[in-house]
Amino acid sequence: MNGRASAFAAGTVLNALACGKGSAFAIDAETTAEVELDDSGVVTGGVAEAPDADTTLIERCVELVLAEYAADAPGGDGISGGHVRTESEVPMAAGLKSSSAAANATVLAALDALGVAEEVPREEACRLGVRAARDAGVTVTGAFDDASASMLGGVTVTDNRTDELLARDPVEWDVLVWTPPEQAFSADADVARCERLAPVAELVADLALDGRYADAMTVNGFAFTAALGFSADPMVEALPDVRGVSLSGTGPSFVAVGERAVLEQVRDRWSQREGTTWLTTTQNDPARTR
Repeated sequence: MNGRASAFAAGTVLNALACGKGSAFAIDAETTAEVELDDSGVVTGGVAEAPDADTTLIERCVELVLAEYAADAPGGDGISGGHVRTESEVPMAAGLKSSSAAANATVLAALDALGVAEEVPREEACRLGVRAARDAGVTVTGAFDDASASMLGGVTVTDNRTDELLARDPVEWDVLVWTPPEQAFSADADVARCERLAPVAELVADLALDGRYADAMTVNGFAFTAALGFSADPMVEALPDVRGVSLSGTGPSFVAVGERAVLEQVRDRWSQREGTTWLTTTQNDPARTR
């Protein structure tokens, strides 16, 4: 019983660490998962681009899918284990929602292997990946904002305290990403320091719920670069020409959105920095199987 699925990376509009509400948008960079199910009773995992990476998250995704859906799936009786392998265009621990993309792709691939992927709503599948992320300890907030954008496409606004989807809209932006060489793991973020930003975060949430996503992400960016100890220089270099710019997640990547010609000019400035700078677009389609 084999399955395959892909899910998208995402950029940040509002970091949920401050007030529990978050917002993110899908970008056109993918993580793909392949799942092979069996009756071994054991789930194993591997990451193509990082053979020594911790595979707890993706293994837990498969375990939860089997626990929830195997018994009622055609031919699922006796299926109790398997192997999952992910391959990604999304850099790990860069603030671009690599964990959410891996979880979403794995959940969908496991559902595909059971033959029930089209019967399970994408939002329900997304919440299963969020459960796995909490179980694996790779997220502080549960990251339903990141996961929902990755799974559903477009831009989403969520309440991560209740895993409620507050809004989802399509967005047609070109996107510029700068990722420096260092990594920053979400689970290591100074939550108490971020919680001091709650009044600002509520303002950002109001902007997002009013459809002012680009304005919201810029306010978010200045607040969280300060709270998390990053320089705001990349944001200043992008303004006032881009529509919005922010630190993505808990860093270290920055994302800017707007017209491609403008972003190409910002790319010239950001490319002088150490790391990787690349242009992509938003992605409004949902994650997919096969």
